[in-house]
Amino acid sequence: MNRTANVVRMQFVNRNVFIWIPLIVLVGAFAVSLMIYGIISSAGAAGPYYGGGAQAPLWTLLAVGIQALTLSFPFSQAMSVTRKEFYLGTLLSAAVTSAVLAVVFVIGGLIEKATGGWWLNGYFFHLPWIWENGPAAAALVYFSIAMLFFVMGFWGATIFKRWGITVLTIVLVALGLLLVAALWLVARANAWVQIGTWFVAQGALGLALWGLALIVVLAGFSYWTLRRAVP
Repeated sequence: MNRTANVVRMQFVNRNVFIWIPLIVLVGAFAVSLMIYGIISSAGAAGPYYGGGAQAPLWTLLAVGIQALTLSFPFSQAMSVTRKEFYLGTLLSAAVTSAVLAVVFVIGGLIEKATGGWWLNGYFFHLPWIWENGPAAAALVYFSIAMLFFVMGFWGATIFKRWGITVLTIVLVALGLLLVAALWLVARANAWVQIGTWFVAQGALGLALWGLALIVVLAGFSYWTLRRAVP
């Protein structure tokens, strides 16, 4: 357990990856969104205003997942850290960053609700669909999204480390083809209404729980690949 904690400390030595980049993207996206809300409000358009800028800091966890492996895995192996310890410590580091982002989003959402959308009727954090089950559920949604992006990036990096860029490209193309095939099957069965109804019935909290299950699956694949990866 102490060696796993040492991996967490090692990851946070490079604060740019796990702390500053997500926070800089968050602040930048928030500032741009507020300026856009101000422009729309000054033009006399009726609110409330909602934007997609809140996705930006969550998407950065994809890059964090990639860099968490490529930048520190070789160093960890030189320090005689086992792959299991590196894996658990890195996931714990990602969970800390995701939890911090989730708390920031919830605090921002509460401030938005109290101020009527920063006195502009514009909402960056407090999106009704995500907040329909309260702040705790919203925090879980934001946490699961951030962790899912991280694990996706981390798994992609393990494939690159294990087999190289050619296999990684083949895997990405194959996943794209599977997605298109799934969309074709849905269209063929004329099941768009049923799919849409299912998503609506799940709500943000239900989808977040499904996301956690997907995180477990992808994390398992990541560990299996990492065990055979070359530093």
